[in-house]
Amino acid sequence: MAKIFIIGPAYPLRGGLATFDELFCQAFMQQGHDCEIISYSLQYPNFLFPGSTQFDTSGNAPQKIKIHTLINSVNPFSWIKTARFIKRQKPDFIIFRFWIPFMGPALGSIARLIRKSGVKVLAITDNVIPHETRPGDVAFAKYFINACDGFVTMSKAVMGDLEKFTNTIHKKYLLHPLYTSFGEKLSKHDARITLGLPEDKQIVLFFGLIRKYKGLDMLLDAFNELKANPSIILVIAGEFYEDKQPYLDLIEKYQIHKQVVLHAKFIANEDVKLYFSAADLVALPYRSATQSGVTQVSFHFEVPTLVTNVGGLGEIIPDKIAGYVVAPNGKEIAEGIKDYFDNNRMPSYTEGMKKEKQKYDWKIFVDEVFDLFKNIK
Repeated sequence: MAKIFIIGPAYPLRGGLATFDELFCQAFMQQGHDCEIISYSLQYPNFLFPGSTQFDTSGNAPQKIKIHTLINSVNPFSWIKTARFIKRQKPDFIIFRFWIPFMGPALGSIARLIRKSGVKVLAITDNVIPHETRPGDVAFAKYFINACDGFVTMSKAVMGDLEKFTNTIHKKYLLHPLYTSFGEKLSKHDARITLGLPEDKQIVLFFGLIRKYKGLDMLLDAFNELKANPSIILVIAGEFYEDKQPYLDLIEKYQIHKQVVLHAKFIANEDVKLYFSAADLVALPYRSATQSGVTQVSFHFEVPTLVTNVGGLGEIIPDKIAGYVVAPNGKEIAEGIKDYFDNNRMPSYTEGMKKEKQKYDWKIFVDEVFDLFKNIK
């Protein structure tokens, strides 16, 4: 049995990273390890955070997980305090979540202080250089990466980026495990009644925070192509992290109001199952990507998914087996959606999702991470 700290967002912070970290911790504990999470007292200064709130207000804290709220991302004194706390606990290794270079100074400093005591430092690098770059990204990423002993990436694209910063042999490409904490799938009837969605329509779901790189505008372009198919509707479920007016302008320009249902808000964990249970097809029309947690929610609920062939998305969804991999433009996205419904692909692609999801078990993931630790001398 090993003592492990995961350093990353967790409750009461909200979002996919927090959910992942909590499931990751639980998976280590189920393997008999002593695992705890160290999270943030301040993750982002408000001026850097585009959403309505950084916090989960549901009150549904994860059970049986120890979460220490210690790190202030812009306060070096908290970095020293965090490192001292970890060294007192004498873990075998720690695992950082690194998803944005802004965190490089804080996490790189904590890592350097800890390594002096002989603790091994691993990192799950969700991104090395982000989709939306800022000055200092390369320097901050380099500072963090040079402080770590080993790395996990969950897409080949991120592995390629990582290898521009380090030539270490201690790295693994692992498949992103399933998001299994959102409950069981509901009947389509019940989910649609609860959400107020029509029962007689074919629903395409766009899910998650809305930013330019996620390509919602291309999906609206696709629905302009699909106006001849009024039985197909688009449900947009997520909070805008940028100006929503350009998207509203596209809906107006294309006159697709009757085919677009907008639920412009952050979707709480307890409501995720409603949207995926109501959907016939999930669409990720991204302009750029590494991996996406949304695909792993799709796998959990066994909903076929259309993705664009950018970053690591095509590695996750097998084309014409569990969904579609298409070029990032409205015409090809529309062709995939039309083929799906016109040719009743749902039964066979759902079976494809069921078969593929077996690869994304949490036990496989934690065993591989533990093996990475053991091989670092």
